[in-house]
Amino acid sequence: MTEWSGPLMRSVSLRWPDRLPRLQRERVAKPPDYRAVIVSYAMTMVSICLLVLLVNLTLIAPIQHFTAQHRLYGELRRELAEGSVPIGQTDVSGHLIRPGSPVALLSIPALGIREVVVEGTSSGETMKGVGHRRDTPLPGQPGVSVLMGRAAAYGGVFKHLHDLAPGSRFTVQTGQGIAEYRVLGARSASTRLPVLASGQGRLTLMTASGGAFRPNGVLRVDAELVSKAFPRPAAVLAPGAIRPAEQALRGDTSPAFALSWLVELLVLLAVAATWAWKRWLRAATWIVFGPVLAVVALLVAGDVCTFLPNLM
Repeated sequence: MTEWSGPLMRSVSLRWPDRLPRLQRERVAKPPDYRAVIVSYAMTMVSICLLVLLVNLTLIAPIQHFTAQHRLYGELRRELAEGSVPIGQTDVSGHLIRPGSPVALLSIPALGIREVVVEGTSSGETMKGVGHRRDTPLPGQPGVSVLMGRAAAYGGVFKHLHDLAPGSRFTVQTGQGIAEYRVLGARSASTRLPVLASGQGRLTLMTASGGAFRPNGVLRVDAELVSKAFPRPAAVLAPGAIRPAEQALRGDTSPAFALSWLVELLVLLAVAATWAWKRWLRAATWIVFGPVLAVVALLVAGDVCTFLPNLM
């Protein structure tokens, strides 16, 4: 038997593998799991909404509060000059004061506060500024007036309220003039103050206690009226005759219907943006859908914030 050797054998051994057919595996396309895709998109949208809500509370809300205060201060100055600022629970036409209307200017030098007070204490009102509880007299009048402010979000006007020392003085300007108060101190809900005598006035400042954005109670700081009390018009609202949303640490669910439409619009825009992302130019998709989605998402976050406690 002849043995192959030499260059010929080496040539054959080198070329032999090149002559073998190459096998290729055919990839079988698996049907897409639409349930997993839908869940993935839903979780992505929820994550984006939570991120937008966080951005709204920490970055956008202070700007909204500053803008609202600037507008309200101009409106209050004009009404003070005209003498049309409400001095009771009703306006000059005899109707209840519209919630969100400016009624006073609160100045607390010890805390660096100069804030327009609005009528009403629901979340929508305390987003704009310190709110006056509607079933209590206006500051400067006989009786116990109540002002509520936020501790963290939307400017956090009362975030340092616990630092207000007893004996400190501050003023509240209304349509009747400037009322001066002296701080008595902080107290809990279980502490009862003496009943006021005829003609005496007291002001209670309220905000959330606990960590920032984690309220666990209500902080109350009382101050007695040291200036002469202004006349008090006849009351229309009886004590306690306010909506539950105007109580301390309550949210307001009244925008729920509008919020549902905004959420539906946001979902439709997200679906349209996803479709365009897969079938259109990605740069064009960003340009067209990016600003619209951002605006609608911020509107949704703003309405969701009204569900949060009004003193947070």
